[in-house]
Amino acid sequence: MLRVKKLPKFNPRKSNTHKGSYGRVLVLAGSPGMTGAAYLCSKAALRSGSGIVTLGVPESLNPVMEVKLTCVMTRPLPETKASTLSNKGRKEIIKLCESHDVVALGPGLSQQPETRELILWLIKNIDRNMVIDADGLNALSDNVKILHKIKKHAVLTPHPGEMSRLTGLSSAKDVQKERLNTTTKFVQSIRKKLSDEKRVILVLKGDKTIVADSGKVYINRTGNPGMATAGAGDVLTGIIASLIGQGYDLFDASRLGVYIHGLAGDIAANKKGELSMIASDIIEYLPDAFIK
Repeated sequence: MLRVKKLPKFNPRKSNTHKGSYGRVLVLAGSPGMTGAAYLCSKAALRSGSGIVTLGVPESLNPVMEVKLTCVMTRPLPETKASTLSNKGRKEIIKLCESHDVVALGPGLSQQPETRELILWLIKNIDRNMVIDADGLNALSDNVKILHKIKKHAVLTPHPGEMSRLTGLSSAKDVQKERLNTTTKFVQSIRKKLSDEKRVILVLKGDKTIVADSGKVYINRTGNPGMATAGAGDVLTGIIASLIGQGYDLFDASRLGVYIHGLAGDIAANKKGELSMIASDIIEYLPDAFIK
């Protein structure tokens, strides 16, 4: 396993471009009580350079998101009786994916049974690169083999608890004891079942976040304990999806994403202190991080 240390440079913007030149990101996120996850992921994608970000949410939550998000477009989608995404929206979601470059799937979607079933169906049927997080990973925990059926590439962004469920380890503590080994073994096991043109990249969040591709690994050095706050992972999902949509290689997008995410968190900690940091502070300081 090759350890990669040097980060690629960010692509400069050219004068003769437009919003479509910088990627169209579709975020599928949100449920009652979890609209914040949808907001943070979408806003982070936009702040990370995406030309267009669309948030697909259960239809009854759309008015809420239209108030919370000014520069992000919203799309109301069919919902269950629990106001979560419904299987009835399958065709509409797939059609929506066709007009976007990358899909961020999972933040705050809930573990409602029908929504969980929809998530697994989407993972198999979305013909776009995906960043899968949160409830997307929860749906995969008992169905990891579905990753063998993806149509393009996927980036998974688990925290240690989610990683323990994906790997069958008994607890997050077991993951933390062998972070590097657990990450690389998981990626290698998935890779064996994929066709040559498909990739699954894993981002194990935490102190010194690990990004693993087949044969390559990057260990991040930015970030601080103040980022241990609800919603920080949703922000990271939005950043990585944004960079993929802008045309960066998935491994490069993932390691640049965790680096910028951590750097924005470090700037936020310096300004506001680790104790008082919240996830939206990371988004607030993304512009400073990109300038650096």
